[in-house]
Amino acid sequence: MKVLMINGSPHPAGSTYTALHAMEEVFEKEGIETELIQIGHLDIRGCTACGFCKRHKKCVYNDIVNEIAAKLEQADGFVVGTPVYYASCNSTTTAMMDRLFYSHGFDTTMKVGASVVSARRGGLSASMDQLNKYFSISGMPIASSTYWNDIHGSDAATASQDLEGLRTMRNLAHNMSFLIKSIALGKEQYGLPEKEPRVTTNFIR
Repeated sequence: MKVLMINGSPHPAGSTYTALHAMEEVFEKEGIETELIQIGHLDIRGCTACGFCKRHKKCVYNDIVNEIAAKLEQADGFVVGTPVYYASCNSTTTAMMDRLFYSHGFDTTMKVGASVVSARRGGLSASMDQLNKYFSISGMPIASSTYWNDIHGSDAATASQDLEGLRTMRNLAHNMSFLIKSIALGKEQYGLPEKEPRVTTNFIR
């Protein structure tokens, strides 16, 4: 079993990483492999709605997004961590998520998703809601914790003092591990849930 983790912060060892690392330690104890990909320092452009992915099942821009897609296809869980700037995910994380979830050509049903957000003070729950929307439209169960999945701190030193936030991250990883293992057992016995054929409606007549 494997969890793919994304650090959307430009700081590879900052407050977002502090939260993700707390989860990594729990996953290791739970016997779940992790891979952490740092993207916050990369120049990731947004989606241009070109339609290439509909024909080729991958994004026309052959960068880290297509690499993440290949890894996500093999993963059982997906954790996305982002810093909060103006009460939303930073632009790099948003661009990556838009292109990843629009372009990938595989079924994400029952892959467990979790959002992790960090900020000095505010805007955390709005950013968490933004990330969760990618999961909820994709058939992915969303892992929860004992508080919203956030940590406070402007850097690793201050984030490390947020004991409640770190506890939230550890509990999130435990809950996510349980979901991944339970879903694996369920898939063995019952398979994946049945889906009705896709129907698209347009509200402009």
